Amino acid sequence: MFKKNSIDKKDLPGTTVGSIGEASDTNAILQQLAIDYMHDKKIKRRWKMVFFGFMALYLISIVAISSGSKGPSVYNEPHTAVVTLNGIIGTSSGVSANQVNTGLRDAFSAKNSKGVIFEINSPGGSPVQSADINSEIVRLKEQYPDKPLMVVMADVAASGGYFVAASADKIFANRSSIVGSIGVRMDSFGFVDAMEQYGIERRSITAGENKSILDPFLPIDPAQRAHAEVMLGQVHQHFIEVVESGRGDKLANDPDLFSGLFWSGEEAKRLGLVDDFGNVDSVARNEIGYEETVNYTYQPGWLEQFSRDFGVAIGTGIAQVVGGQFQLN
Repeated sequence: MFKKNSIDKKDLPGTTVGSIGEASDTNAILQQLAIDYMHDKKIKRRWKMVFFGFMALYLISIVAISSGSKGPSVYNEPHTAVVTLNGIIGTSSGVSANQVNTGLRDAFSAKNSKGVIFEINSPGGSPVQSADINSEIVRLKEQYPDKPLMVVMADVAASGGYFVAASADKIFANRSSIVGSIGVRMDSFGFVDAMEQYGIERRSITAGENKSILDPFLPIDPAQRAHAEVMLGQVHQHFIEVVESGRGDKLANDPDLFSGLFWSGEEAKRLGLVDDFGNVDSVARNEIGYEETVNYTYQPGWLEQFSRDFGVAIGTGIAQVVGGQFQLN
């Protein structure tokens, strides 16, 4: 029998078992490096897509800011225009003056609108935003003297909600509506005793001796408190002047009228804060004379709403860190 010759790898010239193993290890390392490189490229490419996606969304939102529904621009039949204010008045967490005023301008300027009903369901909010809406109402009434403006109060029209209503030609409410609260408030907290109890040290660096006025982590300074009370008193006086200018001799001579109290619609009528009871349909029919209603309330597009909410969330956070906010509510 013939014996088959076999060749061992270690007998090959220039080749050893160790060198073959090292070559295999090198190939494995190179392969892993290639895999890691491709993985890194995928991650970078993914982040680029995310970045450009956010940039595209931002640009689209900027373009879409003016794309919100502004109500029907053309309605060929005589009608009563309706604008609603539903919620807190303010730019950070409610309905802004710009949105409300846009709807009011569209309602008054519409060729076939014969009068405007401003439906309010609001507990109040920003005094500045409320004043802006009231001022625009006064301006529009002067510009369109033949178009009456009627306010209809829903569940609540208090504080800033009443501020914006005060200059209407007539105010209507339900007997159970909440009306009034003609006052101003500023809220904060005091943590001085709690900090002392838990050994918390307050560190605040300011330029200006009153920069930390009403800081909740410091004892309240009587002079600073007095300063804040004067400021609130000035805003309150502005509120009172707007109500007296709008309601005139209709107001009852009651010492509680401007104390911040609120009343039912029935009691508010006795005090002269409202003229009568009614809803949108009855006022359109009996006061404007046109039962057909068309809603001109400004409706922001979702991209505009997202852009606004994202921006004001940052601004509100900064404002809350810097200091308290005073409100008509």
